[in-house]
Amino acid sequence: MTKNIFFKISAIVLVLAGCAQPKEKISPPMENQTTQKVVVYQLMTRLFANTNTTNKPFGSIEENGVGKFNDINNEALQSLKALGITHVWYTGVLEHATMTDYTSFGIKKDDPDVIKGRAGSPYAIKDYYDVDPDLAVDVKNRMKEFEQLVDRTHQNGLKLIIDFIPNHVARSYQSDAKPANVRDLGEDDDKRVAFKATNNFYYLPGESFRVPEESQAMAKTLYPGKDGRYEEIPAKVTGNDQFTSSPGINEWFETVKLNYGVDVQNGKTNYFDPIPNTWEK
Repeated sequence: MTKNIFFKISAIVLVLAGCAQPKEKISPPMENQTTQKVVVYQLMTRLFANTNTTNKPFGSIEENGVGKFNDINNEALQSLKALGITHVWYTGVLEHATMTDYTSFGIKKDDPDVIKGRAGSPYAIKDYYDVDPDLAVDVKNRMKEFEQLVDRTHQNGLKLIIDFIPNHVARSYQSDAKPANVRDLGEDDDKRVAFKATNNFYYLPGESFRVPEESQAMAKTLYPGKDGRYEEIPAKVTGNDQFTSSPGINEWFETVKLNYGVDVQNGKTNYFDPIPNTWEK
């Protein structure tokens, strides 16, 4: 009797064991998995591959030369990849304010009094929807040359990064390449008030912008076209949050701060409903 019970219990155990769900396969620890190390190489596009070694202080683009999109060729990209680079960070791609005259290509000339250096700061963007004409061999086809650089970078097994500067724009910002349904930054602003959630910029009502005195001193001796004046009424707040119409030479006086619906001077109160249109431009 006892022997029969033992065999019955054993049979039940075997049946249950056969019905048990298989154990879930456990993945190996993350540290044992092979992952590619990300190595970013940042290059100033206008300097990379510029073979002109004149280096004349305050020289023009004709005197000192400039690197081009096309100069970053397959050989250059393969040499970067051989170093273990995975991502190339192209700095200064977007169109920014410059003293170089491109009016013959339909590009509005910038006032030199609100530009730092002849080439201009690559962070003083004058058109979010265009690329820097300095970097193109054929200015009219500058966007195509940039797109070819993007393709060339990918074809060489590399990824790319470009700067997007959402905090501020050039004081002379005016897009000539924006989509037809996009209004220009500041085009519909109420300039009578310092802050308004629907404004794209911050203003100093009743005050006129004044070019830094140090910049005025350099005007006639170093940069042709500078006269120490720039008409802007009312003055806009600088890109580095200087709420003054007379910023110093070391401030970001060539840029203006974008308003995304934050009342900076009143406790940084947010006005995000409805979403300010700066986010959409």
